[in-house]
Amino acid sequence: MPEELELCAPHLRLAARAWGSPDGIPVLAVHGWLDNAASFDALAPRLPGVRLVALDLTGHGCSDHRPPGAHYHFVDFIPDIVAAADALGWERFNLLGHSMGGGIVAFVAAILPERIGRVAMIEGLGPPTSNPDDGPANLRKAIEQMNALPRKRLPVYPNLEAAIHARCEASGLSWAAAATLVERGVQPVGDGFGWRTDPRLRFVSPLYLSEPQILAYMARIAAPALLICGADGYLVKRAYMRERYARIGGLTVKILPGGHHPHLEDPEPCARLLGPFFTRTSD
Repeated sequence: MPEELELCAPHLRLAARAWGSPDGIPVLAVHGWLDNAASFDALAPRLPGVRLVALDLTGHGCSDHRPPGAHYHFVDFIPDIVAAADALGWERFNLLGHSMGGGIVAFVAAILPERIGRVAMIEGLGPPTSNPDDGPANLRKAIEQMNALPRKRLPVYPNLEAAIHARCEASGLSWAAAATLVERGVQPVGDGFGWRTDPRLRFVSPLYLSEPQILAYMARIAAPALLICGADGYLVKRAYMRERYARIGGLTVKILPGGHHPHLEDPEPCARLLGPFFTRTSD
């Protein structure tokens, strides 16, 4: 069973769960958008010798939400990850991220090369971008969504099964995989269940980074890097990702069968890649 942790960052509390001996190779794991730390439940026990600490990102799972009126900018997650490592007492550590978490850990590796040993990403490499011409409309929509939030009725499900079904419908996950995430991702609301996730996470971003900005971060990643893609996932369908791959000098790309959550749906192939990657002493 994983160990439940609470990490005190300077301005908020981050929840996490941990597997493995405290003396194991330190790996900080970061889940994807609207997921939570349980995303690594199936994978972590298959990584012997690793001390894997999976965070609930701010606004997700059991971690604190941002203060009222605040947005969830992609770059705002970066200092949260650094604060979590500091709270764990990890001066030098490794990173693992899925989807949005893969984008986050790539940026952390870029700005803290002296602290990162290795970085692995699953179905995520940098944040999404958008057409610059859409910037004014996106900003207006983000403000409108924030102003409308007090009047918004959030979904309440009569039981866990209904919430799991909704997650399956939204993401195409198997029932077992969705159940893993939902059990940590809901809370009692009246006679039913509602999402713990901060509803502001669903708002359109008020500001996107440009692709040249993202490429600059990719070029700063000095640690050995591994990217795992699902053959039916998101990244293999995006041609612009090839330029991001090319900017990372020490990147290895592996494609596995499956979709966007290969580590959760079929963890063994991911473990066969990640175990040796994190325990290798040199390249």
